[in-house]
Amino acid sequence: MEVLLDIIRSFDFEILVQIADHWRGGLSDTVWTFFSLLGNFGACWLVLAAALLCFRKTRRAGAAILAALVIGLLIGNVWLKEWIMRPRPFVTHPELTALLDPGDQWSFPSGHTLSSFAAATALCVFHRKSGLLAYVPAALIAFSRLYASVHYPTDVLAGLLIGILCGLIGAWLTDRTADRIHTLRLRKGS
Repeated sequence: MEVLLDIIRSFDFEILVQIADHWRGGLSDTVWTFFSLLGNFGACWLVLAAALLCFRKTRRAGAAILAALVIGLLIGNVWLKEWIMRPRPFVTHPELTALLDPGDQWSFPSGHTLSSFAAATALCVFHRKSGLLAYVPAALIAFSRLYASVHYPTDVLAGLLIGILCGLIGAWLTDRTADRIHTLRLRKGS
């Protein structure tokens, strides 16, 4: 098992070194920093959810995004990061330089990736085309965390998988709650 973990750690580090050595610098730094900042605190997804809540046709999607973000926050930032306590790549490997301040000290899982894929998945459940389109900025935000050397690839992969799961759970809970409310309204009106 230890050999497998060593291989994964080596793979994680090598990818970050390749990105840092061959991709970083100039305008690219500005572009990828922008995408990373876009994902701070799930801000872009919160704005999207708030906008969707304003219209009856998209209200369930907005509520599902909010539910998915809350679930993701609890699982990723409150529980997993504090339980696993994996140091950031630039802390463990001084040869890597963080492009930005990551906001907290723990790396696993990537909260930016988790929230992005949770929101995109929740949206996709209710509005497939828009949801599929939302995976584009989600993927760009996820890559930006690797580019900035603030997450390992396995942190981002875990964030992606957990985010998709949170999005599905958020959509399911929203649908179930909305159906119950609708049923209660029908009974009350009878």
